[in-house]
Amino acid sequence: MSEVKRAFTGARWEAEVGYCRAIRKGGHIWVTGTVSVDDAGQPFAVGDPEGQARRAFEIIETALAELGATMGDVMRTRIYVTDISHWEAFGRAHGEVFRQHPPATTMIEVSRFIAPEFLVEIEADAFVSEE
Repeated sequence: MSEVKRAFTGARWEAEVGYCRAIRKGGHIWVTGTVSVDDAGQPFAVGDPEGQARRAFEIIETALAELGATMGDVMRTRIYVTDISHWEAFGRAHGEVFRQHPPATTMIEVSRFIAPEFLVEIEADAFVSEE
């Protein structure tokens, strides 16, 4: 059986809610919903949809690297947004990261997140061959 490995960012919600940023079992990696926060855990790029998406992808990329993967290993993303009219801004950030290796993706409008400053939350699923 393959070992389970976890990556944490130290976000206060990880300890309070009981989850990790990403988890790997075998070649599969799941990255939890990721919002745009700075290194101190404060909202980053407030009011900037594209900036928030870029920051979320940076956090996701760091978690994947900790578990031995890259953004090129991402097979699926889910983009939850509070205002779908900003889809182009979110899409630009997604395209910058994934243009050369596009995953399956979904963008869904939701009513709100844990804090009103957050405009986007992104999940990612990756697969890394164990060869």
